[in-house]
Amino acid sequence: MMGIGLELKAVEVKIPEGANVILGQAHFIKTTEDLYETMATTVPGSEFGLAFSEASGECLVRHDGNSVELERAASEACAAIGAGHSFVIIMRKAYPISVLNAIKSIQEVCSVYCATANPLIVVVAEESGRRGIMGVLDGYPPKGIESEKDKEARKAFLRKIGYKR
Repeated sequence: MMGIGLELKAVEVKIPEGANVILGQAHFIKTTEDLYETMATTVPGSEFGLAFSEASGECLVRHDGNSVELERAASEACAAIGAGHSFVIIMRKAYPISVLNAIKSIQEVCSVYCATANPLIVVVAEESGRRGIMGVLDGYPPKGIESEKDKEARKAFLRKIGYKR
């Protein structure tokens, strides 16, 4: 039996200023259109770009969006990650919390790895020309444990941005 020459790579995702990213995996070329429709109808007025990496056939990065800048950023991130069936959505004027359930309910979406505005590194495994996402490094480790003052600030922030009453 031959050994597998698995290589791990770290791919930094460049997130445009003021944007959030969702990284996931799906299984069919229809994903591109379904992600577009979901983004366009779930948060009207949002700006977004998305890309999907085909894993067979032409193996192209398929892309769409309503913002040229964000569509380009999503396409570049998806190409850099290079993992078959992965997708990247980059958005502004919307938070991932507003679209995640709708995205996860798309028939061909298998999983969502992360939704963040933090610095993001994707850990990719490569073997014999195939690539897959192993996980993500999302942001930084904790600096401490929340105090009562921190708890009050968290609750006030959620109310300020309209997520709690």
